[in-house]
Amino acid sequence: MPNKVEKRNFDKVAASWDEKPARVRLVEDIAAAMVKQVPITSAMDALDFGCGTGLLTLRLQPLVGSITGVDSSQGMLDIFNAKVADLELAHVGSQHCDLDKGEILTGTYDLVVSNMTLHHIKEIEPLLRQLYAVMAPGGFLCLSDLDLEGGRFHGDNTGVFHFGFDRAALRTLLVDAGFVDITDMTATEMEKPDSAGVVQRFSVFLLTARKN
Repeated sequence: MPNKVEKRNFDKVAASWDEKPARVRLVEDIAAAMVKQVPITSAMDALDFGCGTGLLTLRLQPLVGSITGVDSSQGMLDIFNAKVADLELAHVGSQHCDLDKGEILTGTYDLVVSNMTLHHIKEIEPLLRQLYAVMAPGGFLCLSDLDLEGGRFHGDNTGVFHFGFDRAALRTLLVDAGFVDITDMTATEMEKPDSAGVVQRFSVFLLTARKN
């Protein structure tokens, strides 16, 4: 079963997070899939939940009016904020939010995205309700994460509360949260050694939905 006790300390890995080419390529593939599936425009205010160091946030930034990166790791946000400052980007913000401490998302957004974050969230239903609450009517949601992987994807499953997701089950949770026009697709695949050191191919889905 997934580890339901410990949270992973992302502060410790923030400085080296962007150094893995496979991680960067994954984000590039996800961003491309999002652009293909959802009509992203410069009129949108966007939110990237679980933004980490901003790999996805900064790829979407040129396409939207504004974008806010949200993460529970201050170490990740420090890297994110440094990138934004170095690039002198306007209309890019950040927010520290730890759901486990009862903190809640704020603002109103036309586009909400999240990549490879859901499996680190203990309770999915409350998160989906929060995402729905901060979305503008007609807004779009893009969620990407692992298909069911049996605990093989991470070398260390500390802080991994879901070993991937069954798409149909996740779609049901989205319906329960109020979302409509739900679609899913395989956005990309990646090869990496599993927890036993054997190279495996893992698929990553993109699920899109809309607030009615």
